[in-house]
Amino acid sequence: MTNLFNYIDRSSPIHRLSGASKLVCLLLWSVAAMTSFYTPLLIALTVAALILFRCAKLRVRDVSVTVGLMIAYILLNNVLIFLFSPQHGVELYGSRTVLVPLPGRYSITAEQLFYHLNVILKNACTIPPVLLFVCTTNPSEFAASLNRIGVSYRISYSVALALRYIPDIQREFHDISLAQQARGVEMSKKASLIHRLKSASRILIPLVLSSMERIETISNAMELRGFGKGKKRSWYAGRPFTAADYISMIMCALLVLLSLALTAINGGRYFNPFR
Repeated sequence: MTNLFNYIDRSSPIHRLSGASKLVCLLLWSVAAMTSFYTPLLIALTVAALILFRCAKLRVRDVSVTVGLMIAYILLNNVLIFLFSPQHGVELYGSRTVLVPLPGRYSITAEQLFYHLNVILKNACTIPPVLLFVCTTNPSEFAASLNRIGVSYRISYSVALALRYIPDIQREFHDISLAQQARGVEMSKKASLIHRLKSASRILIPLVLSSMERIETISNAMELRGFGKGKKRSWYAGRPFTAADYISMIMCALLVLLSLALTAINGGRYFNPFR
């Protein structure tokens, strides 16, 4: 069974960073990537993100389901952009270079393709860091990280419980699916997609019921232990900052400054090679 979102314990420099510093780096990286359409910067961030993914000793098969969903999202996003705004790139870059003439306003232009390239790069440089953070940060340490940057420990712990619960839901779904198939419900690739979707819908009710029972058990256990009574709490998984943490945060802060500087020098967010 493939995990969708799960902590993967490996020995790597990324794993050894504090959860709080990784969270700050992720936020700064996202700001640098999302505030600019400067193509060379997006390419550099994409390459750097892939290198960091490799440094964390993560493999594509570890997150294959998530990568597949993200690729489907990127493709759908670009298709919808072209369907509803096929000349958006022409409006942005102020020129029109027709490559493939088509009826109406759906002619394929170099400007529109370049805009789609930037959209793909923007997704490609932000998705790997998110996966990197999720896969290299223990949920308990993540809760401690949120609390360290000022988030209430009640909210922090709720987020950690949600992250911990995702693998349990996947495991429960897999077990219920096997039980249904043992009763004759066809869910293999031999059946049509519509039939498999109908069969999968039969899993939802027992999955929801088992989830509600588990939530009640956890909430009762936390209430019996007096969770939420105090204003503060200690964390077993919290890590102090090291030199590597400070260096990582400084480098990501410099990325934000670089993004803003390139925007100012370029005279706008969009890199225009058609001038």
